[in-house]
Amino acid sequence: MFNADFDITNGIVTLQPHEKLSSKDFHMVSDAIDPYIEKHGKLNGIIIAVKSFPGWESLFAMISHFRFVKTHHDKVLYVAIVTDSIIGGLAEHIAGHFVNATIKHFAFCELDDAKNWIKHESCLLDK
Repeated sequence: MFNADFDITNGIVTLQPHEKLSSKDFHMVSDAIDPYIEKHGKLNGIIIAVKSFPGWESLFAMISHFRFVKTHHDKVLYVAIVTDSIIGGLAEHIAGHFVNATIKHFAFCELDDAKNWIKHESCLLDK
């Protein structure tokens, strides 16, 4: 299950998983952001904030995660991975080869820095 905070003004969604990820989680996130993307053509950023990666509930949940990335990667400009888990650094270097979004890793205590990074970068694009 995710806590999802949608900053509509800045086009940023912050996702905070609290337990193993399920396929329902990715449908919920899609339902929340797809109308915004339809209206604005893009989402400035997604922030994934979690102390350590909880894993997936099932193989189907993992596949749902990959489908979510596949269908949204070209509509999201920036992804901030806010975690102390080693997966954050790996995601920054590996996922960047598979998605159009710019990905940056932040320590778990740097959530505000991640939000400010997306705001700053997306503001530069608007100029």
